[in-house]
Amino acid sequence: MTVTSQPTGSIPVQLHHVTGHRSRPFPLGIADTVPGVVAVEHAVNLAVYAPGLSEVDVVFTDPGFPADAVPRAEHLHRAPLFDVTDHIHHGTVPGLGYGSLYALVARGERIPGESRAGRQAADAIEPLPQLLLDPYGDAVVEREGVYWSTRVTGGFDWGGATKPHTPLRDTIIYEAHVIGQTRLHPGIPEELRGTYAGLAHPVMVEYLTYLGITAVELLPVHHHRDEDHLQAAGLQNYWGYNTVSFFAPHPGYATAAAQAEGPQAVRDEFKGMVKLLHEAGIEVLLDVVYNHTAEEGPDGPNFCWRGLGEQHYYRHDAAGRYLDTTGCGNALNFNDPQVVRMALDSLRRWVTEFQIDGFRFDLAVTLCRDGAHHFSNRHPFLVAAQADPVLAGTKLISEPWDVGIGGWQTGHFPAGWSDWNDRYRDVVRDFWVADRGAMERGGQGGSTARLADSLSGSAGLFEASGRSALASINLVTAHDGFTLADLVAYNEKHNEANGEDNRDGNSHNRSYNHGAEGPTEDVDILDSRAQSARNVMATLLLSLGVPLITAGDELGRSQGGNNNAYCQNNEISWTDWDLDSRQQRMLATTRRLIAIRKEYLAGQPYSYPARDLGYLKWFNSSGHPMSEEDWTDPDQRLLQLLIGVPGGRSTGLIVFNGAVDTVPFRLPAPEELREVSTEQGTAVQAFTLQLSTSHHGDPRRGAQLAPGEQDAIEAHSITLYSV
Repeated sequence: MTVTSQPTGSIPVQLHHVTGHRSRPFPLGIADTVPGVVAVEHAVNLAVYAPGLSEVDVVFTDPGFPADAVPRAEHLHRAPLFDVTDHIHHGTVPGLGYGSLYALVARGERIPGESRAGRQAADAIEPLPQLLLDPYGDAVVEREGVYWSTRVTGGFDWGGATKPHTPLRDTIIYEAHVIGQTRLHPGIPEELRGTYAGLAHPVMVEYLTYLGITAVELLPVHHHRDEDHLQAAGLQNYWGYNTVSFFAPHPGYATAAAQAEGPQAVRDEFKGMVKLLHEAGIEVLLDVVYNHTAEEGPDGPNFCWRGLGEQHYYRHDAAGRYLDTTGCGNALNFNDPQVVRMALDSLRRWVTEFQIDGFRFDLAVTLCRDGAHHFSNRHPFLVAAQADPVLAGTKLISEPWDVGIGGWQTGHFPAGWSDWNDRYRDVVRDFWVADRGAMERGGQGGSTARLADSLSGSAGLFEASGRSALASINLVTAHDGFTLADLVAYNEKHNEANGEDNRDGNSHNRSYNHGAEGPTEDVDILDSRAQSARNVMATLLLSLGVPLITAGDELGRSQGGNNNAYCQNNEISWTDWDLDSRQQRMLATTRRLIAIRKEYLAGQPYSYPARDLGYLKWFNSSGHPMSEEDWTDPDQRLLQLLIGVPGGRSTGLIVFNGAVDTVPFRLPAPEELREVSTEQGTAVQAFTLQLSTSHHGDPRRGAQLAPGEQDAIEAHSITLYSV
């Protein structure tokens, strides 16, 4: 090894490199040195894809650099990455150990505190050069506004905890925010609220298992930053869709104690959260943002990819301008193999080191655009993710749109992927919420045909891609848009707190306030809102496909009409656990619906509904099969669905009434039930009432009615019977 001192005037900076070494262009990031290289303490192989730089150095501190210290020139060493292979700069670096802070810099740029040889130190200090993060760095720390990568160990005692591997058909997703889920929970210690540890606290784990969900889908936990305009306005990017590192957990979600201890403690706290959730049988899915980065538009901050080679990392049009299909200032260029590789390597690390069970890909269409900027369902990223053995068994979920031309692609992703189903969202909102508003104002609602398609897993939307109902991630609300409580309480968005004069957010929400905008003490209005919310939740949990519940919807959580609370890290977004009687009923109804769903699926063959949809029999109010006229008549707002599998142990009859009045109806007659049999193999003798979403609840629960017998269903409600 040769260690020399670069001539820097009054402040010496050590230049380290290994002579006669052999470095590798793979794997990217930091790795152990190649066997055969002379042993050097803390020597590592460092490789970085930097197509925009001709020569690259790394500057770094000694191992174990204090967690609260700021690197100065006297703390730093500098080593060249002499070797270049296909734009990957690589070299063997001695002294870069665990706990070292490091950054990449173009050779010739001086690090903070260096001075030119032959000049007086007082006037020779160079301006701060462009220090760049290692895109593959284990963690990111910020010191006086400057980002540094750092090394941490990957070891962790999982204590035998394993992934639940919940089948997709049995999955119930719960979309939650690390902070918002626990920040106001009175049963969680104050110092743990709003943290990874808080989400895994026994009180919260008990609640999630009590509710019955099988997977938490966390809003972005990759290291992210607040946009410059939010910082100037005193706001934060609460949602986190503004990535600084695709390989590092966000430190701001760790406890104060872990943050003070440093990146290793942050990672261990995150892993501890996953471990405890897995022990409870709950999967952990991550919302990941590979479509853009926090470097924003061409004039945005420059701390990583832009400085390493923006022409390669970011998508450009024919004129060389940024081509933004995300609405966030830039779009990562998935036409570059190294960008595809970076995303795949990131996914692998989260699956292997952090034991993550699946991913929801934000604005996934941007990841699948080819060299001509068109969406391709055979894009190399999609093919590689599906074929990768490390990702086998991992749930892959697309948000199947972006803001570019041809950006709506729901139903067009390939086998192995599931899609957020926005068509389902719109249909269910229309039938139960917007249509109710229209009819109560003297207008007309829609027919039941679109609702039936959604209930059956949106088969028409997914068949062309060769996928089943399990490709449909059914949702009615999500982090963006109204909460369920606000969907039934506001006609208009109320985003004034975001500081954009209420211009942001979607203005077409398919919502209905039921007679008053926002908070009210009118009991009838409150009861009507609660009933509509129960109808939406029941439809969501009784549909074929994979349901996604937005955290707090089961509790009637409101954001005060804000449908774009991305910058509200406060009570607007946090879940309030102080529940009134209507909220308590909503929680009880949601729990019961989840239990009914699980019981029904447990009674079906394992292939259901992926390969065998069984029978979906549709009946009108007379108990006869739906006719073409019934399907197209907007005044026919009652629909009966008999659902089950020949030979299965569970059959259900669901009656939907979207009309403004109570409707008498006749249960399906015996001659319509020839394919249906009970668990004992006998003909159906009775339908047993299990649940009603009506205002009066289900005091008749357990009542038995014979096939063909008449019953009645209240306006705007759902009744569920078992066979």
